Amino acid sequence: MPFITYLSGLLTAQMLSDDQLISGVEIHCEEKGRCPSTCHLCRRPGKEQLSPAPVLLEINRVVPLYTLIPDNDTKEAFRGALMSSYWCSGKGDVIEDWCRCDLNAFDENGLPNCSPLPQPVLRLSPSVEPSSTVVSLEWLDVQPAIGTKVSDYILQHKKVDEYTDTDLYTGESLSFADDLLSGLGTSCVAAGRSHGEVPETSLYSVIFKCLEPDGLYKFTLYAVDTRGRHSELSTVTLRTACPLVDDSKAEEIADKIYNLYNGYTSGKEQQTAYNTLMEVSVSMLFRVQHHYNSHYEKFGDFIWRSEDELGPRKAHLILRRLEKVSSHCSTLLRSAYIQSRTDTMPYLFCRSEEVRPAGMVWYNILKDTKVTFRSGCMD
Repeated sequence: MPFITYLSGLLTAQMLSDDQLISGVEIHCEEKGRCPSTCHLCRRPGKEQLSPAPVLLEINRVVPLYTLIPDNDTKEAFRGALMSSYWCSGKGDVIEDWCRCDLNAFDENGLPNCSPLPQPVLRLSPSVEPSSTVVSLEWLDVQPAIGTKVSDYILQHKKVDEYTDTDLYTGESLSFADDLLSGLGTSCVAAGRSHGEVPETSLYSVIFKCLEPDGLYKFTLYAVDTRGRHSELSTVTLRTACPLVDDSKAEEIADKIYNLYNGYTSGKEQQTAYNTLMEVSVSMLFRVQHHYNSHYEKFGDFIWRSEDELGPRKAHLILRRLEKVSSHCSTLLRSAYIQSRTDTMPYLFCRSEEVRPAGMVWYNILKDTKVTFRSGCMD
């Protein structure tokens, strides 16, 4: 039968019933437009006029399913089952704001695991653009309203290169509660807490301020609950921006090296050229090579002239440094023109004035502890 006929019949059956209307169900029909002529279900036999278009029921009030059950015992059992399924994976009972796990809901370490520990999602902060030395990361607090209690977040960071086994070397580990929020961590790392898009949600952020330019870094985050369980890992891998280069200075050094190489090169001039090329940064050395070849390649390129004037051993020590430049930065360093730019980023550094009692959970302190703010800027 047409949908509108079904609704009308259902509404009539309720009105004629001796029992009360079904709790939480309201049927409301009204005409809104017409069905298209191609819809054969809307045509009534013997009537040329099309029936009104069916309209979806509107939700006036959201109530839990168990409130629709009239029997109190059944309602309470249904409520407990829903709460257990949602907060305790169906393997325990909700007691106030925690889960009492069943006897078969323990892991191999003897720890209750009926209440799942959510995985935090680590991401780059959209408010701070990564630079050659500064990277800002953030994540939302995964503390559920009922169930497990998050006691800390562990953030690991390391620089990845060909000399490091990424699986064996875990890098430096920082406790968000003990190292960062307490102010006991290094001055190269700053942490903060703010509200997410939802006021009840906390957004945690960590700024790394002393990274190496043109370096590949891996950041790993996981949550720890009060029972010592670890959540799944969340990983962000990125390469910091290319280092700043004074292009005018690089061109001056290229001219100086050419003058030292030109004509007869004494031992003193050789040592001066070698010291100069070893003291500059890797990116500056790459730019010096670019300017040298741009202006003086007709007298021999930079590599050939260095081997000829300094000898194969010293030339190899100099040129081996160029291998540390990534392919991305080497492409930029070959540009005809480089313009430097310095951005200023505001930040806040927080330090607690109170001593945290032993055994006190840190997520409660975040709401009660007095903090002092020291604002500033860093380039």
